[in-house]
This record gives sequence, structure tokens and C-alpha cells, in this order.
Amino acid sequence: MTDLVPDFCYRPILVLGCGNVLFGDDGFGPAVAQAMLARTPRKRGDEVCVIDAGTAVREILFDVILSDKRPEKIVVVDAVDAGLSPGELFRPAVDSMPPNKLDDFSMHQLPTSNLLFELREFCGIEVVLIACQPGDIPQRVSPGLSPPVRAAVPIAAEMVMREVCALRSVSAAPEP
Repeated sequence: MTDLVPDFCYRPILVLGCGNVLFGDDGFGPAVAQAMLARTPRKRGDEVCVIDAGTAVREILFDVILSDKRPEKIVVVDAVDAGLSPGELFRPAVDSMPPNKLDDFSMHQLPTSNLLFELREFCGIEVVLIACQPGDIPQRVSPGLSPPVRAAVPIAAEMVMREVCALRSVSAAPEP
């Protein structure tokens, strides 16, 4: 019998870049994932799985919930309209997402916030959100990030790497 558990469930850290690259700044999460994949492929090792999840994040999270083997930490990178300045990075709590994000019915958002809460509360997975305030997200296909959001990509990638290093140092710490 073939093991049907996805490879990312066996990694201690799962990084998901969420968003639709066809709609301007909504492509922030995938841009961060691509930046991480391009610049640090060897440094991540077998402990970290970085996925450009695009708009398929719900399917990935369902796989994690249904799996017997799960990551210890999931880092989600996404564009979230919280009324800040375009390109501003922030770390919303899973259970305090801005109301406009919870009511947004795009493919990668609802019920993703609910799934993240369940992963944290019922599966014991540490969930970290790294968000960027988008500028204008067009209603028509218009790929490409605005300058302030594009400038936030490497900074967000560094924030993700700090999360990766934080788990590594905790995992590597000797027991008292």
C-alpha cells in the first residue's frame, strides 16, 4: 500500500504563501514563497516545506487536518486588508482576523481562518500569520505587485526565516 500522506505533513514547519497572482497585491503570499524557494533552497533542509499555495490553501490545510502526521508549525503568508498603509507588514492572531477578511469569500480565505483555528486548537499546531496590507486589489485580472508590497516581500521572507529558526532552536535545545 502506498503512503498517501503528503510529504509536507512530515516536515516540522510548513510555510504557505497564499493569494492569487492574477490580482495585483493579492499575489503577495506566493511572491514571498517564491522568494524563499529561490534564495534559500539548501538552508531550509528537510525540516521546512515552503509551498506557493496560491488559492489552494484550503485543500492543503484539509490534508494536514486529516493526516496522522502533522507539522509542528504552520506559517501562513497572505495579503490582508486591515486598513494600514500599503506594504505594511503585521502579524494578526488567528482568532482576531479583521472582519473584512473573515467576510471575504475568495477561494483562499474563508473558511481558511476557521481551519487555522482548528489546527491550532484541536491539532496542537502552532499557527503564525504574516500579513501585508495590500494596496488596491483590482477586480479584473492585473498581475504584478504594487511597489510598496513588492518592497515588503524580502522583509516578509526574513520574518518567515526567523519563525523557522525559532522552531529549530527550540527543537535543538537540550532537555534540562
